[in-house]
Amino acid sequence: MRVETHSLLTCPSCGHEQVFVMPTDSCQYFLECPACEMLIKPEDGDCCVFCSYGTVPCPPIQEGKECSS
Repeated sequence: MRVETHSLLTCPSCGHEQVFVMPTDSCQYFLECPACEMLIKPEDGDCCVFCSYGTVPCPPIQEGKECSS
């Protein structure tokens, strides 16, 4: 199984979209929006910002593993 490492993330505050490279060995809990500088956090029940606001879930979830911080 090939793991996708790029995800288009949409800021929930301003709608800015940008492609980010996801870490392959952990989840990214926080990310600062490059446009509005809001600190983005995952929605309740999601492990990271990519699982909440990205087009592709984080690599650990893609592999069927539990997400780790």
